[in-house]
Amino acid sequence: MTRRYWFPKHYADVVQRLRVTAGFGLLAAFLWFSDPSVTAMAVGLPVSLAGLALRAWAAGHLAKNEALAVAGPYALTRNPLYLGSLIVALGLAVAGASVFLTLLFVAVFVLVYYPVMELEEQHLRKLFPGYTEYADRVPLLLPVAGAKGPLGGFRWALWRRNEEYKALLGFLVGVAYLAWRAGLMRWPLVP
Repeated sequence: MTRRYWFPKHYADVVQRLRVTAGFGLLAAFLWFSDPSVTAMAVGLPVSLAGLALRAWAAGHLAKNEALAVAGPYALTRNPLYLGSLIVALGLAVAGASVFLTLLFVAVFVLVYYPVMELEEQHLRKLFPGYTEYADRVPLLLPVAGAKGPLGGFRWALWRRNEEYKALLGFLVGVAYLAWRAGLMRWPLVP
């Protein structure tokens, strides 16, 4: 069966090369447009933590280009890392008390990361013969109720090899920035 994709391959190829640049653009927007409050942080940061936990769970199941990941969160969605990233970003936008950031994060996800997911799917179909059957039963991004599959098999070695600790460090820096912007902390060298 031939899979129809939403975005033309040429567009997906271009945005795949620009996704790191888009990430820096999102960071700049986050730094500029965040106007956090204690309440906004209390609501948004737990959401981001849930996304970070999903990313960590996924990274501990992913042996990139070596084996088809079908266990853990990959039993529920084919793209738990992207879903986790989206949840982290939305939580940070809420914590930053910015509707603009929320809309921007969603737009970049749809226009940049969704086409990249489609490209990666094409690659996985070529790399793993069982991918088509897997894709037929597991949704692309949003899990559905009643999804079945093995949920165990997390390996710390994979989590480390996938460098998921970098997402945790980035999150902690973001939290520190929000806390500083909300007046909850001061830079050490500022009197």
